[in-house]
Amino acid sequence: MSLGRLFPGRGREGTASREEDGRPVTPGGTHAAGAEGAMSGEDGAEHGEPSSPPSAGASPRGSRHRRPHPLSLPGCWGALFLACLSFTPSLLPRGGLLQGLICGISAAIGYGLGVVAAYVWRAFADREARNASRRAWHILLIGATVLAGVSFGLGQYWQHEIRALMGVTDYSVLTTVACPFVAALVFSLLLLGGRGMRRLYRWTARLLGRWIGGRAARVVGWLSVVAVAWSAFTGLLLGSFVNAANEAFSLRDTQTPEGVHQPTSALRSGGPGSVVPWDSLGREGRVFTGSGPSARDIGAFTRRAAQGPVRAYAGLTTSDDAESRAARAVADLERAGGFERENLLVMTTTGSGWVDPAAVDSFEYLGNGDSATVAMQYSNLPSWLSYLVDQSKARQVGRELFDAVYDTWSKLPQDRRPRLFVAGESLGSFGGETAFSGEYDLRNRTAGPLFAGPPNFNSLFREFSDGRDAGSPEIRPVYKEGRTVRFTDDPSTPMPPTDQPWDGTRVLYLMHPSDPIVWWSPRLALSEPEWISERPGEDVLEGMVWIPFVTFWQVTADLPFSTNVPDGHGHTYKAAYVDGWNTVMRPAGLTAQYLDLLKDIIRPD
Repeated sequence: MSLGRLFPGRGREGTASREEDGRPVTPGGTHAAGAEGAMSGEDGAEHGEPSSPPSAGASPRGSRHRRPHPLSLPGCWGALFLACLSFTPSLLPRGGLLQGLICGISAAIGYGLGVVAAYVWRAFADREARNASRRAWHILLIGATVLAGVSFGLGQYWQHEIRALMGVTDYSVLTTVACPFVAALVFSLLLLGGRGMRRLYRWTARLLGRWIGGRAARVVGWLSVVAVAWSAFTGLLLGSFVNAANEAFSLRDTQTPEGVHQPTSALRSGGPGSVVPWDSLGREGRVFTGSGPSARDIGAFTRRAAQGPVRAYAGLTTSDDAESRAARAVADLERAGGFERENLLVMTTTGSGWVDPAAVDSFEYLGNGDSATVAMQYSNLPSWLSYLVDQSKARQVGRELFDAVYDTWSKLPQDRRPRLFVAGESLGSFGGETAFSGEYDLRNRTAGPLFAGPPNFNSLFREFSDGRDAGSPEIRPVYKEGRTVRFTDDPSTPMPPTDQPWDGTRVLYLMHPSDPIVWWSPRLALSEPEWISERPGEDVLEGMVWIPFVTFWQVTADLPFSTNVPDGHGHTYKAAYVDGWNTVMRPAGLTAQYLDLLKDIIRPD
């Protein structure tokens, strides 16, 4: 007689030691691993894959199987934390729609990080994915309600503080209310896109598994999907977007803004005797040559007899390539007598050919009209888009234009050469720098460059900033004791180091602490820059901190709106050009009162 008949429940089929499918079962009929997962309430799966179903011998209560949740619990926690952190302040004030976009992107990144963290933890714990308990989801719901509410309230407070720092009065209640809905939409779209890529990966891995091993199929499958996605984004989506934008803005380039007329002076490109036709200048070129102060305007300010400034320009349709376009611009400059003036400015434009009127007007007023400026267009795209996709064109044009000017200028007798200046704003400063190899080259070949809002990737700007003297902050670095190059956000005040002489050529960089063009970099995603850990500038909140991934998207979202703030903040440089050119050109006889009057002319609002 077997022991099972003498001692029911004590043998192999007894509940105390019964095993099904090689796993111990609890007296209630549930697998021990499943009981442990239910007690822990942790969800390690991205999709919440169900654990193995209970055996036929389990009790009805133990065999109850929860339907897998469509979301991952660790992923949701990650999404919640990064979404809440996205409300922290960045450089510029944000509206509700923009905040919703940042919040949705941050939540999607947090979700992915949570899923990956759970996967890694399961790999080290050597366990399968389990469903999260209802209690765990209830805790998440309560935590999300509290944390999201607090974060949203603090975000509104921080945005109010930033607007107060910059004097921004615009505020929309409607877009603020729409913020969470925009965030949910963006998060959902990104999540669906990620799951689509996962399905594509699984299909690719199964297909490859017919010919190669499983591990190799999974690795090759992921690499293939990532390569296809990247190629589609950069080649198809981004390329199509850039081409469409270029077509749209090329049509805009044929228009002439209201109030701008073809010049009647031979001192301007497009005017009488010009070798550059008016129709070939492009929209911004026509604005540049068809506007600006006259000799009468300048004389009324300086109270002296003044000359009419020379302005030469070449548009995209002036010539087919950058070299010949630069040659045409310089030829027109020479025709108009630009090399016979006291001051000559080589101005590198932004993408669409735009020249900040404040930069050139200030130069002409301070030079009493005895000046000439030459510039050329290299793209149809607006500045913020050129900043991302037209860097090579800006580099080429900056070098070609300066070299063409310098070639003619250097052949003149030394006593007849004008003082040669260089300027550029944003991507224009990037192009303007490329003609020079370093500090000595800038000092030896120019009378003084003025660069405003230099992008973080500018080669010389990075060289000077990274090589700054010990103890000087990144937001106002000191390079080689300020002997040639200096930095400031307010050129009306003394520039450090104030105890050192600044003789010879002066190279000046204007850079606001709140300018995202200056501080944006891909490195923001994974490494903290020094400027965030330093004492912030006057228009940056002390509450701004670096958060992986989040700070990168915050500053990225600031880029398109960097000029939508009052002068003296963000990427808006108007009055600063007056004091900047006064510092670099050093004109005689101008008092602080005259400079203030000129600021009112340059910035009438």
